[in-house]
Amino acid sequence: MRAIKSALPIYILLAAASHGVAQQTNDSPFQYSLAPKKVVQDRLGAYARKNAEREPAVRRLFEEAGCTGDALTEQTVKGAKAPNVLCTLGSTTDSIIVVGAHFDLVEAGNGVVDNWTGAALLSSLYQGLAATPRLHTYVFVAFSGEETGLHGSLGFVKQLGDRRQRVRAMVNLDSLGLSETKVWTSHADQNLVGLLGGVAKALDLPVAGMNVDNVGTSDSEPFRQQKIPAITVHSVTQETLKILHSKADTIEAVHLDEYYRTYRLLAAYLAVLDQKLE
Repeated sequence: MRAIKSALPIYILLAAASHGVAQQTNDSPFQYSLAPKKVVQDRLGAYARKNAEREPAVRRLFEEAGCTGDALTEQTVKGAKAPNVLCTLGSTTDSIIVVGAHFDLVEAGNGVVDNWTGAALLSSLYQGLAATPRLHTYVFVAFSGEETGLHGSLGFVKQLGDRRQRVRAMVNLDSLGLSETKVWTSHADQNLVGLLGGVAKALDLPVAGMNVDNVGTSDSEPFRQQKIPAITVHSVTQETLKILHSKADTIEAVHLDEYYRTYRLLAAYLAVLDQKLE
């Protein structure tokens, strides 16, 4: 993710929230749990500074969160040295929600913002959903090779084959914690945007639109190209864009309170998607 195009005020997202989420988020269908801030912080601090060490690091976080055995798999990626890492949470149907974040980095910095912030949250989001039976199968994917051409997400979509028709949504996490939650609205399914706005309003959590176009891209794009509803959640602004792909991309650049608020919003959002999507 490398370029900022425009910002959209929060009311645009909230105006799209016509799904009754604000009245229902606290009801029993939307069950999930939250990891303590200290756990989320520790997982953020478990980053590796070299690409060769990233895949084992993200695998350890999944295992720590309880995703083990047949639920934790690897997927060979053409054009990338490391595989995708998949953690699957089964359900009562064959419908799928994909939650993804790339783990590779540009080694000019430590790659904490871009994108260990996203990859490290996958395990906590899985853990928060795992205790309750789900209507959708969740596939949490740590993508390889994003920085060199979206190799991991392109390969994942290609290997879906006929299962592509069963994917109801893709939620992409890229470069979090530089500010409050942002959404790439111009490249997002508007139903998904509206639902996120409804959850944010119900929980009194901040969210705003911030479009990243022209120069950069992200792992949601291969899904959109195949007509799969997708949304990218990030935190990049004009002021913070310079941190990405630079020596400034360190753990000190992450604002923990904002990062944790994004996590809280995403945890609730994924539980809502399970009930709201067909």
